[in-house]
Amino acid sequence: MKLEGIRVLDLSMFLPGPLLTQLMADHGAEVIKIETVDEGEPNREIGARRDGVTVFFANSHRNKKSLALNLKTEEGREIFLKLAEQADVVIEAFRPGVAKRLGVDYESVATRSPGIVYCSISAWGQDGPYVKMAAHDLTCEAIAGILSVNQGPDGKPAMPGLANADMLSCTLGLSGVLMALLRRQRTGKGDFLDMAMLDSLLACMPNNFGPPMAEKRPPEPKQERSWGGNAMYGIYETKDDRHIVLGAAEIKFATNLLTALGRPELIELCKLPPGKGQDPVREFFRATFRGKTQAEWVAWFAGRDIAFAPVKNLRQALDDPQVRAREMVVVDERGWEHIGNPIKFRNEPAELKFDLPAHGQHSEEIIRGLGYDERQLQAMRQRGVFVAHRWAKAAE
Repeated sequence: MKLEGIRVLDLSMFLPGPLLTQLMADHGAEVIKIETVDEGEPNREIGARRDGVTVFFANSHRNKKSLALNLKTEEGREIFLKLAEQADVVIEAFRPGVAKRLGVDYESVATRSPGIVYCSISAWGQDGPYVKMAAHDLTCEAIAGILSVNQGPDGKPAMPGLANADMLSCTLGLSGVLMALLRRQRTGKGDFLDMAMLDSLLACMPNNFGPPMAEKRPPEPKQERSWGGNAMYGIYETKDDRHIVLGAAEIKFATNLLTALGRPELIELCKLPPGKGQDPVREFFRATFRGKTQAEWVAWFAGRDIAFAPVKNLRQALDDPQVRAREMVVVDERGWEHIGNPIKFRNEPAELKFDLPAHGQHSEEIIRGLGYDERQLQAMRQRGVFVAHRWAKAAE
């Protein structure tokens, strides 16, 4: 497997870091999750459960080892640094400055492990005026301008359906880590990767900054190509109060659709720039699509070369034949569904193992592997340096 032999120490929590390291674990990396000695990973307690285990935790922590370690103790820090000497990658997502206070920052780790690839994921990055400001995904989306264009029917900012800042910093962070590992093969040198969720959002909008950059004004979302300005690129309501989408604005698709609907004279309007000039086409589509149910439109569009799709709910998405064919939903021997791995190599595909670590399940095994004897283990356990093998309280 691509990452076999790579050891990762994961100090992160919630979504970006844990998903990044799970993607690596699926492709062969050994991932050691460093949890706090009290509650551990918050994902253990968030959302719906199956047999006492949250779906969130199962979809972000498979095939990892858990070391519940008190980094606020001198012995706990030393254990971490000894592990770092044997590791290739460290992922952390503390607020800037916290890792340094704990003594597990890049400089401290690199002193012991010069080849380490150390990735910090934070809302704003490691510098700048917001560096100490508390934030999660939604805060970053607000500052990045994403929420201003993520509008509901009333034209006001709406809650996004995807944790965009979390997911983009995760995937771009993974790219950065792999770049650094590739470079280390040639130079023997590690590096520090400063991933900001805000930066990730901005970097992923190259197609949306036309008016802000060229005309120095905020866009009018409903008039822009990506957000409804094209009649052929939008969301329409059906007779049964469901929705369908037209998902491509190329003129050939407009020609195919409007000809089939008996309104070829509207094709010319679809050649206009996005905006109010296409309003007559939009109005026709609104009235037309309200005339049939979603299922009837699915049947009508079948076999036609038009970018069309029904808007599915999340349960329907899990059952979608394309999703199943791509193994983006996989079922384990317990009957639990899991999100698959989207990085699909032909010769060395991901291997999903559904073992989920109890809080501190591997603490003694990992620490013993560093050369500590049973007497030292017992003494450190009594002093609260680590805890071993227990599930979070709500799952007991």
